Amino acid sequence: MAAEFISPYICHWPHSIPGQLMCLTDLEFDYMNPYDSASRINMVILPEYFVQALLCLTFLITGHWFFFLLSLPYLYYNITLYLQRRHLVDVTEIYNQLNREKQRRLFKLGFLVILLVLCIFWFLWTIGEAFE
Repeated sequence: MAAEFISPYICHWPHSIPGQLMCLTDLEFDYMNPYDSASRINMVILPEYFVQALLCLTFLITGHWFFFLLSLPYLYYNITLYLQRRHLVDVTEIYNQLNREKQRRLFKLGFLVILLVLCIFWFLWTIGEAFE
């Protein structure tokens, strides 16, 4: 019953950056029109920023200073894009910005993969110390 009230934006967040990359690649190879691609990408941008801010806040509250400081520049970058109104993909300029947008998403994906690997390593390290 509670699943009916979950926003579709949050349900698709784990696949947001790879999904954005797939939309941009489909647009590049002419499998998708610019309007559909831009609307799919723009639909998940703000929830992605919100979840990243929530993750950064969670690191701060729980006292994981290394992870907080590691994720702070990414949060600052997202806030800067939002305040400068450059966070959404423009339908009319999407072909001109295609390579830059793909590169931006690849850097985000790489950062999130590194953060995930470090979090898993830290988690396993902490469990290993608890059993010693």
